[in-house]
Amino acid sequence: MGIVKIDDQLHEEIRKSSTVMVRSINAQAEYWIKIGMLAEANPSMSFTQIISEQMKRANVDVGKVACG
Repeated sequence: MGIVKIDDQLHEEIRKSSTVMVRSINAQAEYWIKIGMLAEANPSMSFTQIISEQMKRANVDVGKVACG
């Protein structure tokens, strides 16, 4: 594990987003880093496609989650 220098304004946006997404600040930053890396590696995929692929790889069955 290492230390990453993050601009103060970006850190504040991560902090606010982490509250909305119910994640720690570190978990929110890690999530954005991972999604960014996946987006750069797969430029033809949309955000929704990236998330869907990650859910499949984790064997998450979203059909078992009831909405509403």
